[in-house]
Amino acid sequence: MFSSFLTGSEQRASSSNPSAMIAALLCKRAKLHEELRNIEKQVYDMETMYLQDPSQCGNVLKGFEGFLSSTKSSTLLKRSRKFQPEDRLFSLSSATSPAVCILSVYIMLLS
Repeated sequence: MFSSFLTGSEQRASSSNPSAMIAALLCKRAKLHEELRNIEKQVYDMETMYLQDPSQCGNVLKGFEGFLSSTKSSTLLKRSRKFQPEDRLFSLSSATSPAVCILSVYIMLLS
């Protein structure tokens, strides 16, 4: 059943030894967990850049009200955008994201 998660050489080595199969699966799990953590960190960092991008006149979450405005102040364009932890739509879609931990602390502080 679990042998489908292993490569051919791992399957041959572990077919006669269940403890080797468990060790190989745990190693594979650790690698996948690390890969997930790295991807979630990339999503978190890219989301931060998107939400703070001063060149935008809005974003998908807040809307684009300022996009058609003819009075664009240069100071408005240069300043970084403020956002709340709950604005992290992409990061918060994963239960293991760093944003989930930050949001839970933020909610505890508000309570």
